[in-house]
Amino acid sequence: MTDAKDPRDGQRGAFLPVLPRAAWVVLGGDFMSAIGSGLTLPCLFIYAHRVRDLSYGAAGLVVSVIALASLLGNPVGGAAADRWTPRRTLMAGLVIAAAGSALLAVARTTPALFGAAGLLGLGVSVIWPAQDALLASLAGPAARSAVFSVRHACLNAGLGLGALGAAAVVSVAHPGTFAAVYLADAASFLAFVPVLARLGSTARRASTRRASTQRVGIQGPARQERTSYREVLRDKAFLRVWALTAVIVTVSFGQFQSGFVGYATRPGGIGTHGLALAFAANMLTVACGQLFVLRWLGGHRRTTGVALAAAAWAATWAVVIIGGHLGGGAAAQTAFTAAMVIFALGESLLSPTLPAIINDLAPPAAAGRYNGLGALAFTTGFLLGPASGGLALGAGWGTGLFAVMLLACVLAAAAAVRLGRHLPAGANQITAAAAAPTVHDLVADCAALAQLRPAE
Repeated sequence: MTDAKDPRDGQRGAFLPVLPRAAWVVLGGDFMSAIGSGLTLPCLFIYAHRVRDLSYGAAGLVVSVIALASLLGNPVGGAAADRWTPRRTLMAGLVIAAAGSALLAVARTTPALFGAAGLLGLGVSVIWPAQDALLASLAGPAARSAVFSVRHACLNAGLGLGALGAAAVVSVAHPGTFAAVYLADAASFLAFVPVLARLGSTARRASTRRASTQRVGIQGPARQERTSYREVLRDKAFLRVWALTAVIVTVSFGQFQSGFVGYATRPGGIGTHGLALAFAANMLTVACGQLFVLRWLGGHRRTTGVALAAAAWAATWAVVIIGGHLGGGAAAQTAFTAAMVIFALGESLLSPTLPAIINDLAPPAAAGRYNGLGALAFTTGFLLGPASGGLALGAGWGTGLFAVMLLACVLAAAAAVRLGRHLPAGANQITAAAAAPTVHDLVADCAALAQLRPAE
């Protein structure tokens, strides 16, 4: 598994996709950073309310500031990636996020908490489009579905490990433990920076290859020079992808940690321990099944994967509705856990699709901006989903909420199939997989990964 192998053979022969060494290094750094994020992900509301004595409303606003900062950070990060390269922009985003997390560790007042949360959100939202553009460039067109699939598996594995660490360490009775995990999170961001610094020549060569290769669906060399957001917004195929992404995220991920949580744990439902088990089942399913799903999708259209993901989420919300009428016992716990496993299947089906489509539509000089707006579509869903879910639950419409989400997922699946008619063929294909992996393949690939170094 070296760079001598053709990186376009993104899913050839073994359990792990064959990706360039530099792509594996970036994925490894992302995994390390995800562990740090997992340490703090469940903690911010509790930290603001129980440790820093903010009201429920103020603590909720502190959490929302992170998402609101993304409305600025996603497009800024995309433009910066085009102007200063994705690698440098990613490094800057990591430093900003580390500063925000470190400031959260020492923040004592309400303004300080808001400022630190905003800085963290800005850094993370700059990281997203820059890292997507960098990975797409390093992997090459045929391996893009594979690299984004692996990234999703690494992200879930890292977040899961971090959450387990937080559960073992963090205690409201010991406020210093919150400061410790935020400082650890800051360190995980900073540890990624020197790794990226060593990838300078590799990233430049990948960027040159991308610029010299005519992107699928881009007609004429003039498109190579169009780098403003105004030009991106003239791409009708991209706008269709953006709209579908925003809708899908609203009715899936947007309900995952808001509407679903409130509905499952309402009076008479399951407790927080049961909810934690359901989330653990979700993360474990993604981490273990992502690459198998990628192989199964090999040779199919990416929009088929999007449609199947939406169908899986429709099934998820159907099971959630059933679980909501089973009380708070073992039957309800089983139903909600099964729902989260099905949700994980949808995640695994989606991850090799939309980011890869966006990067195949993007001309090289505007890859950062395309990824910036692509990330903004996810951010839009993450904002609209919790808002709509919270309003529905507050009005006592829990079952109605998920009935509407189920219908919306079915319609999104149909829209995904229709989207395929408007995409260039080369932007809508997942590289065909080879034969099913064996245990020997897995062991051999893990041994090879252990020998990788950042430098070529």
